[in-house]
Amino acid sequence: MKKSKTTILFLILISIFFSPVLKGQGLYVGTNYHPHDDKNIEKIKSDIQLMKAAGFTSVRMGHLAWDSYEPAEGQFDFEWFDKVMDLMNEAGIKVILDIAIRPAPIWLHKRFPTIDIVDPNEHQLYANHRYMDDIGDPNYQKYALHYTDAITKRYAKHPALLAFGIDNESGDGPISYSEATRERFILWLKNKYNNAESLNKAWAGQRWSRRINDFEEVGLPISSSVIGAPERVLDFRRFVSDEVNQFLFKVIDKVNINAPNVLTNTNAWYYSPLKYFDYAEMAYSGKMTREGCGFYPGNSLTTNWGVMNSAFGISRIQFESTNPFWCSEFTTMTAVPNSIRKSAYATLMYGNQMVCGWTWQSMHAGEEQYLEGMLDWDGIPNRKYEEYKKIATEFKKIGKFFPYKLQAEVGLASSFPSQIASSSFPEQQDNQLQACWNLFYYRNMDANVVEISKSTLKYKLLIVPGVTVMDEATASKIRDFVKNGGTVIMTSNSAVVDETGKVFASTRPGRLSDVFGIRVASFEETENLNEISRKSYKGKKLEFTYKGKAIDTESTRFDVIEPKGAEVIGSITSLDKDYPTMTLNKYGKGRAIYVGLPADGSILNPLLDELIDQLNIKKGPDVPTGIMARQIDKNHFLYLNVSGESKEIKMTGKSKSILLDKNYDGNFKIAPYEPEFIEIK
Repeated sequence: MKKSKTTILFLILISIFFSPVLKGQGLYVGTNYHPHDDKNIEKIKSDIQLMKAAGFTSVRMGHLAWDSYEPAEGQFDFEWFDKVMDLMNEAGIKVILDIAIRPAPIWLHKRFPTIDIVDPNEHQLYANHRYMDDIGDPNYQKYALHYTDAITKRYAKHPALLAFGIDNESGDGPISYSEATRERFILWLKNKYNNAESLNKAWAGQRWSRRINDFEEVGLPISSSVIGAPERVLDFRRFVSDEVNQFLFKVIDKVNINAPNVLTNTNAWYYSPLKYFDYAEMAYSGKMTREGCGFYPGNSLTTNWGVMNSAFGISRIQFESTNPFWCSEFTTMTAVPNSIRKSAYATLMYGNQMVCGWTWQSMHAGEEQYLEGMLDWDGIPNRKYEEYKKIATEFKKIGKFFPYKLQAEVGLASSFPSQIASSSFPEQQDNQLQACWNLFYYRNMDANVVEISKSTLKYKLLIVPGVTVMDEATASKIRDFVKNGGTVIMTSNSAVVDETGKVFASTRPGRLSDVFGIRVASFEETENLNEISRKSYKGKKLEFTYKGKAIDTESTRFDVIEPKGAEVIGSITSLDKDYPTMTLNKYGKGRAIYVGLPADGSILNPLLDELIDQLNIKKGPDVPTGIMARQIDKNHFLYLNVSGESKEIKMTGKSKSILLDKNYDGNFKIAPYEPEFIEIK
């Protein structure tokens, strides 16, 4: 029987509306697969059957493999991969297909040597390792976009496609200090400053006879081991960041033209120390519809620092996005049995929807040939395969309740320029940001990492940890936030320099001294002043007193604060005299709290406990120490025992374990390193 066009259209719309992919429901478990290592179709079929038997629902392919699809310029070879995609579809496994725009093929480096990296010693480097590409090079971008165009057109409508992956670890790989880079940097400066006079004002050209009379006199701020003035370094790193972001946007725009409505994802290691860039531009654009990362907490089961650090990575990539998060890479290697499963459950509490193991096959060659996957080198499944199989089985039971949507009432400020500008401080901005994030990890509370100038700041509490660069837009947002009733905590090393990277000549904290009601005069070195400590403290040790309670802490430096209307609520009490260190100022309808020490739990915990109660911020579930927990919805709770001891969860009334298919009446226990998913009856 023929169906009318109206009926067909209606069915299509219904299928789209209820599509679990578009609605973001369910959980994915899978692996990273490299069929280009061995194009033996029988081996590929065997691998896929093993994936299906493990209950895998996703696979990530294509990354780091540009020349497997374009072995020579313009000569595309997709036929072999068509078969792989078809087989994945037959097995019901969805594919994240990475657009492997890095590393560039050797044939492209040979044709355009300007793509090669040039180190600060002006040595042109052969591409011996991945990511040794100058992505700002116009020829590189031309060919990368041509490759993007070809692969996205080929697979845009393939039924196995789940998402296109946009690059991999974009912040990794060395910065190029070539003449071509310098010329592009000059163009960037011309667009920003228009003339040499404005440039010299921003760069303090009068210092050390470094005045620029013509843009052609501009050099790169690093030569050999010599690093130039901070203003110049900051602008150069902004330039590098802009090149990365602009190129990623070009790739996404090409994807959206060829494959509209297809999801986009990436392994967003933007904070690699090699080429850290400002990922907030991408995160707030909404164009990366599934933020993602590689989750590598280390191999330990009994320690939790690795899990904490990796979960912090999720938060700093996700920013304020409400879309599901994808851990598009997940640890294998020699992880202790059950540690992968433990980590997988931990990620669910930060909005993760995908656990995609790196890697399927233990590598046969290359830089990672000793990296162990789920299959040993001879293709036989090992214990990690079985652990991922168990994760897939359990996630299928609870999948309809996930991914978890964070409900944060606290914002934690991240700032790319501040990370660059704080490089000369004992504590960089990222370190202070993570110290604040840790406070909420231990409390089982949601908190969003935010870029203040891009955020609506709909929070009850905003923490500004070491945001060194204070531009007009950020200062205005903070001022309005407090004026309209918000509470802000700012820690030392904040509002030290303006947007050009020059220390404020006006009263600090720059542009906000009246909001905080203080004058930050200078800083002192703790170890030096401990020569005259009243308590005979040595080194970095300090005594901080908050509301009559003395707390021992450590800090390399502390701010010298002069109250200008603010109330002193905490002081350093171990030195030659009391030093005001924590102040509270009422401004408008809100409060501004300044802490003259770097963010640290020993200092901030007592204050935070009070503010959570005063601001009526929703607390995490009431659980024993050593339990991670979230209330997923009205009737469902996720728990994870990250300790080596059995823990009892207090519960009134009846409940059911969906994981164990077991009923509870009142309290119940969770075994060491085990998860539990509870439905309240």
